Amino acid sequence: MASEAASHVSVGALSAIFDNTKVAEREPIVQCVQIKPLPPQQNNQERYRAVFSDISNYVQTMLATQANHFVTDGLLRKGCFVRLKSFQANSVKGKKILIILDLEVLTELGECDKIGEPKPLETKAEEERVHPTTISSNGFYGSKLQSPQPQPRGGLHQERTLSSASAHATIYPIEAISPYSHKWTIKARCTHKSNVKTWHNRNGEGKLFSVNLLDDSGEIRATGFNDQCDMLYDIFQEGSVYYISSPCRVQMAKKQFTNLNNEYELTFEKDTIVEKAEEQNDVPQVRFNFTAIGDLQSVEKDTTIDVIGVLKDAGETTQIISKTTNKPYDKRELTLVDNTGFSVRLTVWGSTATNFAVMPESVIAFKGVKVSDFGGRSLSLLSSGSMTVDPDIEEAHKLKGWYDAQGRSDIFTSHASVSSALGATSGKLDQFKTIAQIREEQLGMSEEADFFSLKATVVYIKQDNLSYPACLSEKCNKKVTELDPGQWRCERCDKTYPRPQYRYIMLINVSDHTGQLWLSCFDEVGRLIMGMTADQLMDIRENDSKAAGEIFQNANCRTWNFRCKARTDHFGDQQRVRYQVSSARPLNYSEEASHLADLIKSYNIN
Repeated sequence: MASEAASHVSVGALSAIFDNTKVAEREPIVQCVQIKPLPPQQNNQERYRAVFSDISNYVQTMLATQANHFVTDGLLRKGCFVRLKSFQANSVKGKKILIILDLEVLTELGECDKIGEPKPLETKAEEERVHPTTISSNGFYGSKLQSPQPQPRGGLHQERTLSSASAHATIYPIEAISPYSHKWTIKARCTHKSNVKTWHNRNGEGKLFSVNLLDDSGEIRATGFNDQCDMLYDIFQEGSVYYISSPCRVQMAKKQFTNLNNEYELTFEKDTIVEKAEEQNDVPQVRFNFTAIGDLQSVEKDTTIDVIGVLKDAGETTQIISKTTNKPYDKRELTLVDNTGFSVRLTVWGSTATNFAVMPESVIAFKGVKVSDFGGRSLSLLSSGSMTVDPDIEEAHKLKGWYDAQGRSDIFTSHASVSSALGATSGKLDQFKTIAQIREEQLGMSEEADFFSLKATVVYIKQDNLSYPACLSEKCNKKVTELDPGQWRCERCDKTYPRPQYRYIMLINVSDHTGQLWLSCFDEVGRLIMGMTADQLMDIRENDSKAAGEIFQNANCRTWNFRCKARTDHFGDQQRVRYQVSSARPLNYSEEASHLADLIKSYNIN
């Protein structure tokens, strides 16, 4: 097996990548002889280091974040064989290193122990100085661009349309830029340009502007101060593609000013070259990093995120007066929903609000919205943000398909209702309890209700009295009585309807490692647990009992984070504690890991 796999390896390919005098293979095949995670970065972004061998030599590599899934999906493992499809060659502190942008795991070649005795690639300092080499994001290689000749101050930044893109044949991907990169050129689209901002303090005064730059590999923020602001501001236009060449300072990103997923940012310097590209269509338009609406409770206040949802409702334009500037601002409030079963209020401002003409049920993607804790959780589109209606991306197509199939008839939970149901004044908003603690502390036995959170697994769903027929009037929800077939009467509304709307009143048994507990769930929680409305489930039970049984089976053995209220109920001469679920959400594994880590740190173990 090893000998057969060895015949496919591109022997000597790694050396050729770093040597301009040799002919390098476009997509060499190599063996992975080591894979390990890198220490956590400032933005907690996972990174992985891999060592690849071509039998003659081995080289250290770093996987770009867009290639992480090969590791997390279990495809890229020690001993497997891969085809390097896109990569970037660098020399850092005398060591040769590849940044892998894309690869293909050749599963048909299997896995085996390291083949041969490959040796590390030797670095010749003089060769690196005279013939620095780089690999473009599409895998082509060649001699790196040399520094431009000095030009008169101001003339260096004049916008120039290149007669041929071949002048920039060796382009660095944004993902590869770091403080160790020198003499690079990127080709990127300007996705956002800020207004010019000024500052005045005891150290002086000045002005600045910033742009967001995007290519296939990632995004980065770049800022120009004072002279660079004057010379570059008019050159950059949102939506256009540019070549940007160093010198340009690379530093750690100030996360309070940007939500881009990059640990570095750029500062334009006096010799930075900015040129508009002749070819404008080979760079992506925008890159999103969406947060689901149902996950907003776990997002910290003032965080900047991207969000996508179906427009459920759009309010009228209103105007507010700023308390700080005393100036009027136009605003419009939108309601978005998604397939997590949650809705959220999102505010747009200024001309975006006054010119808003999007039809309800359209899918809208927002980039750069600020999270507020007002009303539980709400969102506000920043001045640096953008809005795209019915974008041609996979997330939008899936959302539209879900809404057309079932979302249009769903009832959604607002973050405002979740917040109020938790009893914010109880002082126990986020206190997680085990079932044993709930009983030991006798929660719900006092005169006032007790509120708590519980992580538990559904082990049984009582199928009797699962739902009740409710009134169709908005905000009524009272039980209706069937008078005759097709005649359902609501005494409260004094109306008769041809059919009711069924609503959940579920009783479920949940378990954790300390015991079991019965919980009462109403309609919003029932829809989350069952994955459908009570109307849909009742229809399935009536027509296909086997299918209904499978639905209950699938809802079992799932773990949720429940927010609950414990209160004593009286039935005649007896009293008992009733545990009512206010809201439920699936486990957020990142949040769970952080919570467990905090628990471990809270114990003083020597």
